[in-house]
Parts: sequence; C-alpha cells; structure tokens
Amino acid sequence: MILLTPTKLYTPLTDEAIEKLRVGQRVLLNGVVLTARDAAHKKLNKLLELGVKLPFSLQGTVIYYVAPTPAKPGQVIGSAGPTTSSRMDIYTPRLLALGIKGTIGHGKRSHQVVRSLKKYKSVYFIAVGGTAALITKSIKASRVIAFPELGPEAIHELIVENFPIIVANDIFGGDIYEEGWKRYALKS
Repeated sequence: MILLTPTKLYTPLTDEAIEKLRVGQRVLLNGVVLTARDAAHKKLNKLLELGVKLPFSLQGTVIYYVAPTPAKPGQVIGSAGPTTSSRMDIYTPRLLALGIKGTIGHGKRSHQVVRSLKKYKSVYFIAVGGTAALITKSIKASRVIAFPELGPEAIHELIVENFPIIVANDIFGGDIYEEGWKRYALKS
C-alpha cells in the first residue's frame, strides 16, 4: 500500500530509522547520497577482494544507481534518472554487509538481495523512471569522490533535498512488486 503523506528521512540512515519504514511508504530523502552503477560496483568489489580500504565509508550510506549526464551551464547536475537495480545484485549483499543502509534504483531485486536487506537492516527504494527532471531538482550539489576515470559512472557525492522515493523492500521481507502482483491477481 502506498501511503500518501511522505516521510522525511535524513542521512546517514540508522537502524532505528530503517525499522520504521514499510513497503509502499513514500519518502523524501535529505542529506548525502552516493552514486554508483555497474563499473563503480565492479571497482569497489575489486578493491575489497584485494583488501584495499575503500576511498569512503559505507556506514549508514544510501547508494543511488545512476550515471548522471554532464551538467549544463548553471546547473548542479545533468539528467539523473534511476537505472535498473538488478544489474548491481551480484555486488549488493557484500556492500550491505559493510554498512549501506539504502539503495535507490528501479526494478525488482533478486531473492538474495531481499534476504540481505533483512539480514543487514537495509532498505531498497525505488525512484520512478522517467522523472529525471523532478529528481534533478532535488539535487543541490554534486561532486566526484571516487573513480573519476569512469566518467559518468564515477562515484559522486550528492546533496539531496526532498528527493522523492518509495520503499520497495523493507527489513521485514516486504516487496512492493510481490504485493502488487498479489493485488492484481485478486482483482482479475
């Protein structure tokens, strides 16, 4: 069930904040969000395999699956719409174990990721695809903090204000996609 009144949430996220979230809940996220897509996840995983310390802490962070386009003059960032989350599923459980408390993208997550969200008390949020212009208005600052050689897929630190997202998977095993299918089946 999607709640009409959004909840304001501030980073870094804590277990206490995560425990209050439920599938379908609308959230306006505020604070620091890191970006990372396929290439960045692969590099992070390689560093972890080599035992190299990551260039930033993951504790309490939210990762947004996006590769923003270059900013036009006078803008903070270019288009910043979400990408398909399942492409990061192979890396997600390991990163959740290191303290990530939220991920943002679009599309259903694997069963392994859903189990890891419960285990590590993390939440998967969805941002509505096709709303890049609205999302971009919520981004107040952007700077590259790791892997500049990856171009648009470099890891950015975003400062967001009232960034609109919906809880898709909570720590209780709730899944907005599964619930949607069940409701649809009942109406058919």
